[in-house]
Amino acid sequence: MSINHIRPWRNIERRKSRQIMVGNVPVGGDAPISVQTMTNTLTSDVKATVKQVLAAAEAGADIVRVSVPDVESSTALREITKESPVPIVADIHFHYKRAIEAAEAGAACLRINPGNIGSEERVKEVIKAARDYGCSIRIGVNAGSLEKHLLDKYGEPCPDAMVESGLEHIKILQDNDFHEFKISVKASDVFMSAAAYQMLAEATDAPIHLGITEAGGFVSGTIKSAIGLGQLLWMGIGDTMRVSLSADPVEEVKVGFEILKSLGLRHRGVNIISCPSCARQGFDVIKTVETLEKRLEHIKTPMSLSIIGCVVNGPGEALMTDVGFTGGGAGSGMVYLAGKASHKMNNDQMVEHIVEEVEKKAAQLDEAASSD
Repeated sequence: MSINHIRPWRNIERRKSRQIMVGNVPVGGDAPISVQTMTNTLTSDVKATVKQVLAAAEAGADIVRVSVPDVESSTALREITKESPVPIVADIHFHYKRAIEAAEAGAACLRINPGNIGSEERVKEVIKAARDYGCSIRIGVNAGSLEKHLLDKYGEPCPDAMVESGLEHIKILQDNDFHEFKISVKASDVFMSAAAYQMLAEATDAPIHLGITEAGGFVSGTIKSAIGLGQLLWMGIGDTMRVSLSADPVEEVKVGFEILKSLGLRHRGVNIISCPSCARQGFDVIKTVETLEKRLEHIKTPMSLSIIGCVVNGPGEALMTDVGFTGGGAGSGMVYLAGKASHKMNNDQMVEHIVEEVEKKAAQLDEAASSD
């Protein structure tokens, strides 16, 4: 067992929701919170889109969404779903017929926006296609595209309008005896999103898809998402999530997992604990961590690694991690294994040595897990 186990004071009591299936991925109930991303290629370019899907899946994405704006995209979707190792969600706006075509092409889930999908009759046709082809549905409410009657009622986008929009569409699905759905109420404003999601969590037992939409570039979007999604997850709200960044979809997956890892909700790969570095550092911490992050990307086993530049906090942090390195003096530092000081290592050999120790520990944990 990894030393980085869950401690009682870190447990989060998750909201109880119904469970649905998105392809072979359970969403809601007691299922792990799934991490999603979305391709940014032209969906009609099968080769480029599949390449992004595969990269996202390799990074850990449980589900990948693709936009289906035209017939060429829904046609390409048939090949994309065949080659994808993870369920594909078809993102539909305006054209309800694209949703029907996407269901026929093998999409595992249809994302429809209440603000632009059209009349109730059109929604009913989408429901029929989802039922016929075994798709789930995501009701994707967005503050930027609310229905006119709600904007007239509330005067502007607000949490009440977003939740009302979602509940109206839940009623349509339920009235048509369709229950394989999840729902999101996204806004680019962190406060609006958080308030809407809290209201939604009280109003329905449907699985909730979390997101701060149009969050921004890598740095600003990561911070906004960590604040907005982090507080909701801490409250136990959320069954699946996407971090929306103006960046490579792989980065969205990485940030998503880091948010979940920081809250003890998902564990995948090496969690590196490192200091920001200062004049006391016995080696170049920043460069070392950057190198190790790349060198250890292939490790999927949940485990922890501390890289601390000096002995002020190094030994204490190492006590809590599976593998650790604390900077000392005279060009060497101390290697810690399972929380205990093990042996000294020269700084110029530390990266290779740490990689070896992490790989060895990962193999041990994998073997122990397989024998359970």
